[in-house]
Amino acid sequence: MQTRSLVLRAASAAAIALTVAGCATQSSSSGVYASGQTQREQIVRFGTIESVRQVQIQRQDSGVGTLGGAAVGGVAGSAIGAGRGSIIGAIVGAVAGGVAGTAIENSANHRPGLELTVRLDNGEMRAIVQEADEYFQPGDRVRILSRGGLSRVTH
Repeated sequence: MQTRSLVLRAASAAAIALTVAGCATQSSSSGVYASGQTQREQIVRFGTIESVRQVQIQRQDSGVGTLGGAAVGGVAGSAIGAGRGSIIGAIVGAVAGGVAGTAIENSANHRPGLELTVRLDNGEMRAIVQEADEYFQPGDRVRILSRGGLSRVTH
């Protein structure tokens, strides 16, 4: 019985660690660069903000929330009852935990964003969606940094 308790605690700790790791996200905001983006030349264009629209950015789910929730729910559910009750509790707990983990991961993957329409100095129009980490309003002078099909708007 002592060994089962240790295994359950270890499984719970692992599931919690996976869940927390799955909630950590890589920011794509205009103020954060990945190490692979440093010391690389970017094209710089200047323009004026024409319009700003608030949007939601949905990042792709990794499945870690579902797996972590199912593991934690299964371990918690198996502590209920004995024998067949423990098995049924583990199954119900795993399903409920998986559903809850999916909902938590989905919620954590939504970020506020902005759709920025910019009139470039040469008259061309560009629309760029990015995380809402800077304040923009129509009439602001901005620069667009672009490289490899990715662009970000900054002041």
